[in-house]
Amino acid sequence: MDDNEIDDDSLNYTNVLNLTIPNQFAGERLDATLAKLLPQYSRSRLTSWIKKGAVMVNNSPSISKHKLIGGEKIEIFCEEDQEISSFKAEPVDFNIIFEDEDIIIIDKPANLVVHPAAGNWSGTLLNGLLHHEPKLAQVPRAGIVHRLDKDTTGLMVVAKNIIAQTDLVKQLQARQVKRIYRAIVNGIVPYDGKIETLIGRHPHQRTKMAVVPFGGKEAITHVKVLERFEHHSYIECSLETGRTHQIRVHMKGAKHPLVGDPTYGDIRLPASAPIKEQISSLNRQALHAYRLSFIHPRTKKNIAFKTKLPDDMQQLLTLLRIDYETDFLCDEDNEDYDDEDSVEVFYVTDD
Repeated sequence: MDDNEIDDDSLNYTNVLNLTIPNQFAGERLDATLAKLLPQYSRSRLTSWIKKGAVMVNNSPSISKHKLIGGEKIEIFCEEDQEISSFKAEPVDFNIIFEDEDIIIIDKPANLVVHPAAGNWSGTLLNGLLHHEPKLAQVPRAGIVHRLDKDTTGLMVVAKNIIAQTDLVKQLQARQVKRIYRAIVNGIVPYDGKIETLIGRHPHQRTKMAVVPFGGKEAITHVKVLERFEHHSYIECSLETGRTHQIRVHMKGAKHPLVGDPTYGDIRLPASAPIKEQISSLNRQALHAYRLSFIHPRTKKNIAFKTKLPDDMQQLLTLLRIDYETDFLCDEDNEDYDDEDSVEVFYVTDD
C-alpha cells in the first residue's frame, strides 16, 4: 500500500488519545514524531494506524510522511492490542500495595513470570492484572512498563491507562524512575562504587546476557555495601539504567555473583553447612526490588514506596549474622528488619 492510500477496513477502536505536537518537532515526519511521543507503541503499529486513517491531524486523516509544523492537534483512535486480547484473565496471587485511578504498585513474589512468553503462556502477572482490572486489556501490555525476572521479588509499577503508561515510559527513558534493590552476594565486596559497562547477549550462550567490550547497551549500577560477612556481602544496588539481568550480570562481572543465582551464580563458593542449606532452599537469586520512586503521572508529585525483604532472604541474613556475629551497618534507610508493616509509602519533597 502506498503512503498516500488509506485503508478503510473496519477498526476495533478501544481508546482515543489526544496530543498536541510540541514546536520542537517542526519539520519532522508524523510517523517519526509519534514514535518519539508514544514509545509504548512500536513504529510499525503507529504506521499501520496512520494508513488505516486512525490518526487525525487537525481533524483530518494524514499520511506517515506528513511534515509537521508544531502545534497540530492529533487524535489517535487506538486499536485493541491483539496480543493482549489473546491472553486470558486468570486469578493470580500477587500483592497490590497501592492503587488509584492511574497506577498500581505491586510487591511481586518469587516464581511469578511478568509477561506471557514461550513456556509461560498462563499464570503470569499480566494474566492476573487482566483478572484484577479487565479494562487493562485496552492498554498495551496490560499497563506493564518494566519487568522483574521471574524469581526476583519486589516493587513494580503498572499503568492503568494509556496516558499514565506514556508518562511512565518517558520517565524510564529519562532515568527519572529510581529503583533500588537489595541483594546478597558471594564474597566480600570491598567498597561502595559504580559499575559502568556495556551489556549485550552472551557471545556463546544466547539465552544469557554478559558484559561485552562493544555492541552492547550502556548499563550503570551504583553499589553500596550494607553488611559484610565471612564469605558473603549484603548490598544495595541503585539502577541508573534498566538492562536485562543488569544487577545479576554486573555482580558476576565484579566477581561477586548473587547468592543462589541459577544462571550467573557459583555454587562452589565457600559457606558453612547451614548457610549452604539455606541458600539451596532459596531456589532463586537473592535479589529484591526494595524501593521505587517516580513522578505520579496525574499529580506530578514525587512518590516513593519501599517494602521489606521477603522471608527467605531475611532468614538467610539471620543465619549469616549468627554465623559471623556481624555488626550491622545501620543507616536511615536500612530499617527493613524492625518495621511491623510490610510496605511503606512516602512522598519525596522537591527540595
